[in-house]
Amino acid sequence: MGLDNGSRYLVASHLTRGRTHKDAKAFFEVAKKQAKRDPRLIFSDGLDSYRGKYKPTGKEHVFHIANVGIRSHVGNHRVGRLHNTMREREKVMHHLKKVNSADKVFKDFRAYYDYVGPHMAVDGHTPAEMGAVPIQLGTNRWLDLIRQVARRRSEMSNHGRKISSD
Repeated sequence: MGLDNGSRYLVASHLTRGRTHKDAKAFFEVAKKQAKRDPRLIFSDGLDSYRGKYKPTGKEHVFHIANVGIRSHVGNHRVGRLHNTMREREKVMHHLKKVNSADKVFKDFRAYYDYVGPHMAVDGHTPAEMGAVPIQLGTNRWLDLIRQVARRRSEMSNHGRKISSD
């Protein structure tokens, strides 16, 4: 998972069965595509699979900081916290076994995490609000989000375009 450090917006995710070099490379490609720009810093838990797998699109150097320790003010603690939240959700769903099923559930969770659920770390706002993502939701954020997605899909299909389910 890739989080924006300030807004806590979940920029990218890529669900896999393992944590291989191939999986890491696939995640970074997804992250690059979704973020539309290179990060300045990448924090990870130090897994060897991540080393050297991010290839910047521009000339800027991207720094990879690994294994900074639990007491550090910088690191991948926020991603770890999000992983723990996902694990708690998985427990009540009786341990999803198939990647496709888990991926569908995670996409819904991601929508909730970024657009619906307020976060204490960003003063009760959603990550989307803090990241200046242009979306207006009313009191019932879930329902408004579903309606906006349905409306957009309808508009896109009326124009003969196929849209991604991401």
